[in-house]
Order: sequence, then structure tokens, then C-alpha cells
Amino acid sequence: MTRKRTGLGIDVGTSALKALAVDEAGAVLATSERSYPLLTPQPGWSEQEPEAWWQAAREALAELTARLEGEYEPMALGLSGQMHGMVPLDEAGEVVRPALLWNDQRTGDAVDAIEQAVPRREMIERTGNPAITGFQLAKVVWLREVEPESYARTRHVLFPKDFIGFRLTGELFAEPSDASGSNAFNLHAKAWDADVLKALELDPRLWPQVVPSKAVAGDIEARVAKELGLPEGLNVVAGAGDNAAAAYGMGLSSERPELGSLSLGTSGAVFAPQAGTVTDPAGRVHLFCHADGGYFLLGVTLAAAGSLNWFREKLAPGHSFSQLLELAAEVSPGAGGVTFKPYLAGERTPHLDPQLRGSFHGLSLASGLPELVRAVLEGVAFSLRDALEVMKPLGAPERALLTGGGGRSDVWTKILADVLQIPLGLGGQVTGAAYGAARLALETGGESPPRPESDVNWLEPGDFDPYAAAYDRYRELGP
Repeated sequence: MTRKRTGLGIDVGTSALKALAVDEAGAVLATSERSYPLLTPQPGWSEQEPEAWWQAAREALAELTARLEGEYEPMALGLSGQMHGMVPLDEAGEVVRPALLWNDQRTGDAVDAIEQAVPRREMIERTGNPAITGFQLAKVVWLREVEPESYARTRHVLFPKDFIGFRLTGELFAEPSDASGSNAFNLHAKAWDADVLKALELDPRLWPQVVPSKAVAGDIEARVAKELGLPEGLNVVAGAGDNAAAAYGMGLSSERPELGSLSLGTSGAVFAPQAGTVTDPAGRVHLFCHADGGYFLLGVTLAAAGSLNWFREKLAPGHSFSQLLELAAEVSPGAGGVTFKPYLAGERTPHLDPQLRGSFHGLSLASGLPELVRAVLEGVAFSLRDALEVMKPLGAPERALLTGGGGRSDVWTKILADVLQIPLGLGGQVTGAAYGAARLALETGGESPPRPESDVNWLEPGDFDPYAAAYDRYRELGP
């Protein structure tokens, strides 16, 4: 019997690793997931053990291949994962210390040192972004200054997904979408920026070779293939960072900048494909490389659905998410005069300030649980509108596919469409970084499954006027 050709994808997320198999038509055949802990040894610190990712990858891939039951033939495996993290390895390829993650905020002094060595405007022009606490370069500088013994042992610096690639293949590599989130990568040359690294007295050899997102970065090692039930010599495709991979899976192309996406997960993001390197001079939105060889703007709010999750855990532990959303639906736009600032983890767009903190304003004796929940939903929508407003002079999307768990809420979706004033595409599309990684694997193997844009239902925006006064309050309160 002829075995059907499939692509595999994995996504190294912040809370779990997901593995996924896709057939030649782009349909998902099977999924597997393994979770791991988030380490917070000090306030503002966010770490994970890379070996926990690797254990999760081994278990998830083994389970995935078992579910395919011999009927399907994997063609290649694509990689994706959380961006910006730093995995330091020693001479033998062993982990030096736990990885610093994208939301780690310990590197304020390192950012100051970077800006003294490389002026902010020059950094933005070269790398698409100002020096940022969550990016990888600041983590390397922090390691050198604060943990010199660990830094002295470090010979290689990898991103989270590329660590899994190293464990699969024995090869050290990176690709442009993740590399462009480091502050050490020149977007125009698509190479590590030797001048930036020289200014900081960092050895460029710490960073691995950069290969295209669609490139075969290596073949799976025989012993690993045998353990996981995968074909010996299976191609491992470099893949893309989570935002680029998810967008690629949805068919978002730098050749079609009018179609973007709106992600409403733990964090929130507006994704805007771009054909060229267009930057905001103030660096308020990110510019990264896309998996298709182009670029994309990304406006980020750090606590989107994370704000609602925080609210439920801390202030309404007896309520389910669905109950809270039903309460919010009872309240008119404006949340009874209550304004919520979703800066629970600092903020990226447009403030670039890890020290910002969330708040409720306008509370009165009339304010109850429904008004507070409604204010949370609106506050997140307003923060995403802030991002969209910064993007407009650079190239904002005219329509956006909605992804993430928060997008399953009818009331929140309606608020977003009305506040952002762009049509939102709901349902139909298969989403997720693991899916995008699997599609990259399929295409590297010569297959071109149809893009999952069909059957999308478009929610047209309603009137913004009911939100105008509330948004004005939100802006006037300042960061």
C-alpha cells in the first residue's frame, strides 16, 4: 500500500510544545501536546529549562507518529517556537543555564548599555527595532555582566526552536524570522550585524549560521529517528518564529499586504505583511523577516487574553470565562465609565516600557463585575487600536484574520471589530505556529497544499461612535 505523504510541525510554546501532522491537502491528521513549567525565580524573571522542551518534543513526536499508524509517510519536519529567547550552550552543546524567555524583563541595564554603544535610531535602521528588554541581544549582554562564569562557558547562543533543531540534527542554525527578533540581525543584509556586535564587544561566533526559513537545515540523526519512530534521514526544515509561522500557515504573504492578522492569545498582536523594510523611526512597532522571504510589522500588547485570565484568577475565581463574557455582554460600550489599562507585564506597542503597570480608572459605587469585565475587554481592544494607529502610515492591513483563544468570544470579537474599524475573518482558517511549520515542511518536500483562507466568515465593523468617548479617556489617561 502506498503511504500518504505528510508534513510534520512542532511549536515550542511558552506553556507547551505542540506537534502536528498535515496531509498533502493541508488537512490536520493528528496532534500531540506536552506542557512544561514556567520558572520565575525572581520578580520580572521568566525562564524555562531547554531540556524540558526536548523531553516534550520527544514525547509529542513519538505519540504523533504512533497516531499516524504507518499509513502516512513523513516528508519533512518544520520548526517553530516562541521568539527572542536565549539558550546558551557550552563547547559540548550542553545547556549552560535555563533559557531566558521573550517576556523576561531583567535586562533594563543591558538595554541601556546597548543604547550607549549603538544609538537608538541607528539600531532601528539596522535591525528594525530599538534595543528591547525581551530581545535576545540584551540577554547575552546581561549574561556577560551578571553571570560571567556562565558567559565564559557559553560558546553558542540559540533560539528555543533552534535548540530543538540542534537536538534533532546535531546542527547549529537559525533562520531570518527568529534572528530578526534578536537586535543582532541586519534586516537589509539578512545576516548577523557585525558592526552592532563589535560595538558591544561580542564575538559573532556565538551565533549560528543563518539559513532561509524554507531551507533544509539538517537531517534527523539516526538514533533520534529510531526512538521517535521517524524515517532515518528525515529532513528538518528551519521553519520560523511563532508569529511568522502562524501567519504563513494562514496564507499571509508579503506580496499581499492588504491582508493581515489579529492574534488574541496570552499576548495580542497585529500582523501586517510588508514587501520591504519600512520602519517606524521611534521603533514603536516591530519589523521582522517573514517566512516567505519578505517582512512584516508587528504591533504587540503583552497582556491580551492574559488580562482576562488574570482577572478571572485574581478577582473572579468562582466564574468561568464564558460566565464572565456573558456578564460583559450585558454592559453597553464604555463599560459604565470604567477604563482598564492592560499593562500587567509592561507594554510593547506603542510605549516600549517594561515598567508600565495595569490599572482600573473611573470606579464608582455603581461599578460591578460586569462593568469590570467589559472594561478589560475594551482596554485590550484599545491597546490593539494604539498599535494599528502607529502602523497606518507604514502599511496597516485592510482586513485581518482573527486567531487565538480570545477570538472564540462573540462579544470580544464584536468589540474588536468596532474598535479597530477593520473587517475580521472568523473561522474556516487553520491556525497556529505548528501548522505553519508543517506547511513549510510540506512545501520544502515539493507539495503545495491549498491555502486555508476559504470558508472565512467576515465580521464587518459597526459604528465606532459608542466607543469614542471611552477611547478618548483611555488615551488621555496616558501610559
